[in-house]
Amino acid sequence: MTRFIFITGGVVSSLGKGLASAALGALLQARGFKVRLRKLDPYLNVDPGTMSPYQHGEVYVTDDGAETDLDLGHYERFTGVASRKSDNVTTGQIYSQIIAKERRGDYLGATVQVIPHVTEAIKEFVRGDLTDEDFVICEIGGTVGDIEGLPFFEAIRQLGNELGRERSLFMHLTLVPFIASAGELKTKPTQHSVKELQSLGIQPDILVCRSEMPLGRDERRKLALFCNLREQAVIQALDVDTIYAVPRAYHEEGIDREVCHHFGLTTPEPDLSGWDAVCDAIRHPDGEVTIGVVGKYTSLIDAYKSLAEALTHGGVANRVRVKVHWLDAEIFEKPGYVVELENVNGILVPGGFGERGTEGKIAAVRFARERKVPYFGICLGMQMAVIEAARTLAELPGAGSSEFGPAETPVIGLMTEWLRGNEVERRSVEADLGGTMRLGAYDAQLLAGSKVREIYGTGQISERHRHRYEVNINYKDRLEATGLLFSGLSPDGQLPEIVELPSHPWYVGVQFHPELKSRPFEPHPLFTSFVRAAVEQSRLM
Repeated sequence: MTRFIFITGGVVSSLGKGLASAALGALLQARGFKVRLRKLDPYLNVDPGTMSPYQHGEVYVTDDGAETDLDLGHYERFTGVASRKSDNVTTGQIYSQIIAKERRGDYLGATVQVIPHVTEAIKEFVRGDLTDEDFVICEIGGTVGDIEGLPFFEAIRQLGNELGRERSLFMHLTLVPFIASAGELKTKPTQHSVKELQSLGIQPDILVCRSEMPLGRDERRKLALFCNLREQAVIQALDVDTIYAVPRAYHEEGIDREVCHHFGLTTPEPDLSGWDAVCDAIRHPDGEVTIGVVGKYTSLIDAYKSLAEALTHGGVANRVRVKVHWLDAEIFEKPGYVVELENVNGILVPGGFGERGTEGKIAAVRFARERKVPYFGICLGMQMAVIEAARTLAELPGAGSSEFGPAETPVIGLMTEWLRGNEVERRSVEADLGGTMRLGAYDAQLLAGSKVREIYGTGQISERHRHRYEVNINYKDRLEATGLLFSGLSPDGQLPEIVELPSHPWYVGVQFHPELKSRPFEPHPLFTSFVRAAVEQSRLM
């Protein structure tokens, strides 16, 4: 029997509903249950793929090619359960499907309305594509009271009635602010948030309260009284020093116990020793390395959420603290600014779109290559490494990417077709931006004797992609003559997936996004190796 947990938020946004969902999933897993996590986003975009990272943060890509909310990254990292297209839905997707049905005449002349058509579509999403999961945890994006979220709240209210209490639970996450001048925690915002939720027909069963200060007995009693729930169901959620301490913190507050109590389940206490070991490695490292990340969205770190976590995982694997120095690529377009890279132990250029900052990224690549600093290029970072090698080593000063306009020597270009398994996929310049990318998991063959073959320990890999442009295979021989090695190719040999520089201590560029598959218990081998190389570099400085 599948049980559904609906997680909503109130008072303010960015309280950590995604982390709460992920941590609860991890705790239920540790109690022996099979879990699935889903995100319902109220915005009108079909997906976040065409949204600015400054608006939405990172776009997380699944194996099956969905561009999704960054919270799905938390879900995967905490539970290890691979997300799918069916685990993230937006208002845009719901309305697109309904309008397409209306145009086809599927509604047989009926007036199409929010209730029942939109709410039924949302309920179908929540209950669809399931097998034998014990729990489905559904996070509703936004904040209670937002007008765009009303159809989602109505849909889960209906589901709660249809499923009954034995199969549904509502959890509400709110802020309990501490007013320093008064020296008090204020429960009124949470009371009003719950009242707003109740006005929509939803009574929370568990209240999770984010706060800077511990909740006292009086605050818990007041919240339980005015929010109409048991005192034991008022869970405090204090700030922790690392997100990987959240499962332990929530367990100690009794959140998984309350879930089991609600559903009448008796299970052994969860074994959280693995989480404790990860936290211990983060809190008590044997050393420290500094990684310079040269990107274009560095003023909003959520744009690189999975990347930051993958670097942390690489640090855990090497028992070192990874200090990230976020650097705006545009500063390196000014003479002399590469000195900002003098004291880093490794340089990473992440993915991105558009021309802004690319010349600064190329300058950072050249610095890393010439100074023998470990270099890791991801997606656009690989392409910048190829352009730098073409210009500097292959003596092709006009080398560039057709993404940024006509290039004299287009070493980076738009591929119009490629193989995915036994099927040919195609795209064109005229297609919508949301439909022209190579998305999801693709296989690659690794060259025998290469560094990446040694790092992965296998000759074939599968990694997740999100990009439109590819390294032009026609320049492979010219570039390899300079010493750059194409060490990973698509199975048909037409798409360069990895380049490396064997004469360099550690210099690897990959067309895919390895950070999307890194986990705290399974750090990605490329990040583990890169951080290890940075450790070696730090010993030479």
